[in-house]
Amino acid sequence: MYKRILLKLSGEALKGDTQFGIDPATVKNVAKQIKEVALLGVQVGIVCGGGNIWRGKTASELGMERAQADYMGMLATVMNALAIQEALESLGVQTRVLSALDIQQVAEPYIRRRAIRHLEKGRVCIFAGGIGSPYFSTDTACVLRATEIGADVILMAKNGTEGVYDSDPRKNKDAKMYTELTFQEILNKNLAVMDSTAASLCKDNNLELIVFNMNKDGNILRVVKGEKIGTNVR
Repeated sequence: MYKRILLKLSGEALKGDTQFGIDPATVKNVAKQIKEVALLGVQVGIVCGGGNIWRGKTASELGMERAQADYMGMLATVMNALAIQEALESLGVQTRVLSALDIQQVAEPYIRRRAIRHLEKGRVCIFAGGIGSPYFSTDTACVLRATEIGADVILMAKNGTEGVYDSDPRKNKDAKMYTELTFQEILNKNLAVMDSTAASLCKDNNLELIVFNMNKDGNILRVVKGEKIGTNVR
């Protein structure tokens, strides 16, 4: 169905049933699903959040400056990227971590042409460090990287949420899920899918976004094969 994808993983999805941090069993399960997709010959890029390690709420409670807190969040995404890399490589999948922050002891610097070359060689590319600047979310980083590498689609894997709802399904049992949306509707209805900067960037670059539940084994593969699950946004 797709030649090149950008998979967005929430940091919370990596903590499993724990309160915070990285759950090895959960990361291994995610890696197995990614391997299934890579074996199809699909080129895979990944952007991961850092909410399992560092949250903006914690920073605000500490009275921390926003820029400082955002840099700490970027470092959290690097830790998650390394965990995903280790899990994938233990399964025999070649990977590269490319970071927007200069941290060459553990990751290559992000260079667009280098990233594309890695993808063409069948390596899974994990993009860490956001975009390297504060005030931008990993959602925005995800859309930016997808645009730069020419991804066919962004797959937004949610932690236990089936797609995009008109309200929070964990707080409202009557919340209704959308199967189809436009980015303009996301902006107009202020839906909590991604921040407005990311949604506008998707809209301006005609990107396709599929939001789905990653906790069901095989869902990543199902989406790549074209099955209609979750919410499709264009």
